[in-house]
Amino acid sequence: MKNLLLLSFIMISFSSWSQTAEIYFNRAFNKAANGNYKSAITDYTKAIGKNSKFVEAYQNRGVAKYQLNDLQGAMTDFSKTIELDNMNADAFTGRANVNFKLSKFKEAIEDCTSSLGLNPRDYVAYNLRGLAYNKIGDKAKSCKDFLKAIELGSQSAIKNKSTFCK
Repeated sequence: MKNLLLLSFIMISFSSWSQTAEIYFNRAFNKAANGNYKSAITDYTKAIGKNSKFVEAYQNRGVAKYQLNDLQGAMTDFSKTIELDNMNADAFTGRANVNFKLSKFKEAIEDCTSSLGLNPRDYVAYNLRGLAYNKIGDKAKSCKDFLKAIELGSQSAIKNKSTFCK
């Protein structure tokens, strides 16, 4: 009986540990959806504190930091997401956005290319890579990426193509 009680206590402890990380994550997600990024970051950090391998928490915290223009913090979180899950196309695109904003255009191109290797229908990555190619002066590749992004449904690529591919 004593062992059964101990086992029950351990199972409940592990269950609440896991749920707590999820609860913080869900609370953070809702805060971020309402534009409360600073408070969302606090809760994502608490979720990560409960589960240091919580990929989605790192990724979403990176997005929230990006929204607050904490580019180094966003870079760190997207890189950690990729370290934990190197098949996460969105994390590569997120890091590409940070690299682009930091004027690291070649790194942005590399991250977009990695993202597209995992998700070849990501028009955001094609459009962003097109912008990065434009910044390094490769008009042909830039326009090719804008065309692909348009083919996949990007509205912003239409404007970029008309602006940069004359």
